[in-house]
Amino acid sequence: MTAALFSRGKGRRATTAACAVALGLIALSACDKPTPLATVTVGSSTVTAEASKGCFGDGKNLGSGTFKKCLAAKPADTIKVGAGDKVRIGVDPEIAESNWGLIANNPVMAEPSKETYRSFDSDTLFAQQNPQTGQTTMSKSVTVTVAQLGDGTQGVKGIWRFKLERDS
Repeated sequence: MTAALFSRGKGRRATTAACAVALGLIALSACDKPTPLATVTVGSSTVTAEASKGCFGDGKNLGSGTFKKCLAAKPADTIKVGAGDKVRIGVDPEIAESNWGLIANNPVMAEPSKETYRSFDSDTLFAQQNPQTGQTTMSKSVTVTVAQLGDGTQGVKGIWRFKLERDS
């Protein structure tokens, strides 16, 4: 009689273990792989973000429609910037390996970068030029877009967006 109890106990343990493994695999398959990070630092304040959902191609270029949708998406993170502050942008090495660029009100970087860190003057980022008059004004806020560039600087593999607000 004790042999029957032991064999039933082993069966329950095996079934319980198999269920636990299956549930663990289901939970893991539901998780998204984290994207590389982009970071904006102003003084002692820092915000770090992953690419918005659907805005990271995991090594492949984003399609045209996805790219436009990602550019129109509202940034999740905001940081205050004082006049004359340095804005430091950092990217994970995975982003830097394939080149990256930064766009604010206008293109800020003349050339794509393979560096993991760049520093910008806040006045450059907030400057907005009127195309008709050529006059430059300072915006109260600006959305900064970090773009991981595709192979040979064609296409975009990922987009990270931040909102910078003037602290005046």
